[in-house]
Amino acid sequence: MKPTLLILAAGIGSRYGGIKQLDQFGPNGETIIDYSLYDAIRSGFGKVVFIVRQEIRESAEVIFAPKLEGKIAFDFAIQGVQSYVPEDLGKVDRLKPWGTGHATLCAWPKTETPFAVINADDFYGRDAFATMADFLTNDTNEKQHAMIGYELKRTLSENGTVSRGICVERADHNLESVVERTKIFEENGAIYFEENDIKTKLAPETPVSMNFWGFKPGMFPITKDLFETYARENIDTPKAEFYIPTVMTHIIKNGLGDCRVFRSSSDWFGVTYPEDKPAVQASLNALHTAGIYPEKLW
Repeated sequence: MKPTLLILAAGIGSRYGGIKQLDQFGPNGETIIDYSLYDAIRSGFGKVVFIVRQEIRESAEVIFAPKLEGKIAFDFAIQGVQSYVPEDLGKVDRLKPWGTGHATLCAWPKTETPFAVINADDFYGRDAFATMADFLTNDTNEKQHAMIGYELKRTLSENGTVSRGICVERADHNLESVVERTKIFEENGAIYFEENDIKTKLAPETPVSMNFWGFKPGMFPITKDLFETYARENIDTPKAEFYIPTVMTHIIKNGLGDCRVFRSSSDWFGVTYPEDKPAVQASLNALHTAGIYPEKLW
């Protein structure tokens, strides 16, 4: 069966100041998701699942359904704050979704094949989709997962701090560890992350996760158990987030599987702040001009 693509599109976009996953960036008003969809279809994915909040589900369907009809199967999964929260905890007092690991879990009922997970607001490039589609289609080891790793220096924003999964890779090209760092920035030609007011320097070539993961379906029950524990421990912390790297770290450390790191030297780009938009628009225009994408995607 062809692999499934899960698109994380339920974020609020607090730093961007709006619903960036539905904003227009391409020369014909394309969203960044449009480029991911186009690359996924020509790379061999067989289904797309949009993970959204209930408030934007209708808008997402209006935008994307006409483009995908007849080209690829698609569906929508809702990430709600109560989704998969143990019933005995009652109503959760929070507005923000529970994070990327929780979002992935919310797509479980819609996903029957090996699958990839991506952010809605990141541009990854065709090579990344082709690499991941090939892995998910041909690797039959149910405990072997994968990720696309980008060089840290190619993933920064000139307009503020960014969050990245900092990776350590083993000699066999499998992931040893990944830690989500939520405040990474460049200062005087060097790159740092800051935590508890302490700055730590990072090498520019450090591989980072941009949330382009490839999983086998056995990941879902592991994620469910982990999230239920996490929800119990953080029920009174309204900004706590359950990240995909938390799940992957658990899988690796407990011998439940491995994660192959596929290195990419491509220039990733995406939007974190409103000021990022002109640069993204210019990059996409250049790709159309170079013939990497047709004049119109759809």
